[in-house]
Amino acid sequence: MRNIDVLRKLAEKGRVFTVEEASDASGIKGDSLKKLLYRMEKRGWIERIEKGKYMIIPLEAEKGRYTLNEFVIASVLVKPYAIAYWSALHHHGLTEQIPSTVFIQTTGRKKKRDVEVFGVRYRIVRIKEDKFFGIGKMWSDDSEVLITDREKTMVDCLDKPRYCGGIVEVAKALKKGSFNAEKLAEYAVKMDNSGVVRRLGYLCELFGVDVELPRINTKNYLVLDTTMPKKGKKSAKWRLILNIEESELRGLE
Repeated sequence: MRNIDVLRKLAEKGRVFTVEEASDASGIKGDSLKKLLYRMEKRGWIERIEKGKYMIIPLEAEKGRYTLNEFVIASVLVKPYAIAYWSALHHHGLTEQIPSTVFIQTTGRKKKRDVEVFGVRYRIVRIKEDKFFGIGKMWSDDSEVLITDREKTMVDCLDKPRYCGGIVEVAKALKKGSFNAEKLAEYAVKMDNSGVVRRLGYLCELFGVDVELPRINTKNYLVLDTTMPKKGKKSAKWRLILNIEESELRGLE
């Protein structure tokens, strides 16, 4: 099979591919496959993303000056995966802040949590399998990309505020955005983290969002925002240390 035919076969499945997929498309393995990929890269047809992973460069593009959407590149860095946290928050139009890092959620293992590809930083966040749900699909650069839905994005950010810029960004999203209240409550409970339920309950009550959540039956207190110092007034109902002033949250635009 000619090199160009192999490339076309790979392109039918998207703009990114792995060595294994190249082997399946070409019927070549081992050193012969390495030589094939090397020739393709020298000709400017493909570019290496990281070990064993490549992107296809359009024929009209100039090598070294073309790159795919960062979400497409994120889709091959780890499996399984979903674009999540601050990146998903921005994609869904729930924050005006543009994160400088692409956040990827996974249940798989990756040696490096922080990866840089073509000048873009990626943070890979490993979670338990029972927290890996609420995932939808989007299209980018003719490739299908997985991303957490609006409600899952919110509970993920409540679970790990440090990956979304803090509780203030979640509060802004909750105050301005539209959500399925039933799904939001279901997801919050499914996360199996009382901190998610507490933070969601407090913020929903503050902004008048009608969400039915279980009662908090514990004596211990958690902080509202894990990125801030552990001091402030206490909410007995939600067993939270309010380390962000309520007036500040109410005044968010």
